[in-house]
Amino acid sequence: MAPPPADVADARTGEVHVIVGPMFAGKTTALLRRVNTEAGSGRKVAMIKSSKDNRYATDAVVTHDGTKFPCWALPDLASFKLNYGPQAYQQLDVIGIDEAQFFGDLYEFCCQAADLDGKIIVIAGLDGDYLRRSFGSVLDIIPIADTVTKLTSRCELCGKRAIFTLRKVDETQTELIGGSDVYMPVCRQHYIS
Repeated sequence: MAPPPADVADARTGEVHVIVGPMFAGKTTALLRRVNTEAGSGRKVAMIKSSKDNRYATDAVVTHDGTKFPCWALPDLASFKLNYGPQAYQQLDVIGIDEAQFFGDLYEFCCQAADLDGKIIVIAGLDGDYLRRSFGSVLDIIPIADTVTKLTSRCELCGKRAIFTLRKVDETQTELIGGSDVYMPVCRQHYIS
C-alpha cells in the first residue's frame, strides 16, 4: 500500500467533542474543565459563546455557580476566524463553544475547523428544548463527533435524575434565554405531569 500524499500525511487531525443535557446539568462546567485541561497541557485555546446569551457576562462564559472564562461573543461561528485573526487562528489548537444550540452554522464550522483546520472542537449545548424537541443544530453534530457526553441534573421536584428542562413561565417561543427563574431540570415523571 502506498503512503498517503505528503499534504494529507502532514495535516493535523481535528476532533469534535459534544456535551449535551438539560439545563443545570453542568454542561458549561464540563466544557470549561476540558478547555482548562487543554490549556494546562500547553495548547492554545479560545472560547466562543452566542452573543444572544448575556445573562451573566458579555465577554465571558459563566457557569451558574459563577466560574468564568473569557470568550468571544458572536452572532455566528463563521465570523470567528476573521474576528480572531487568520494568523492567530492558525495557532489555535482548541476551540470551546458554549450554548451551541444558538449557532445555525455549527455543523459547517465544526466540519471546517476539525476536518480541514485540524482543531479540537469542544461544544456544549442543549440537545432539546422545553418541548423535548431537537433544539438548534447541536444534534446535527452527532454524526461527526468523536465523543458525545449526555449529562443529567437532579429533578428540582423529587431529586431523581433529571433529563429534561421544564419551562416555568407561559412564554412559547423556542428561544427564551433565562436561568432558574424560567427553567428547572425535571425527571420524566415530573415532565409529563
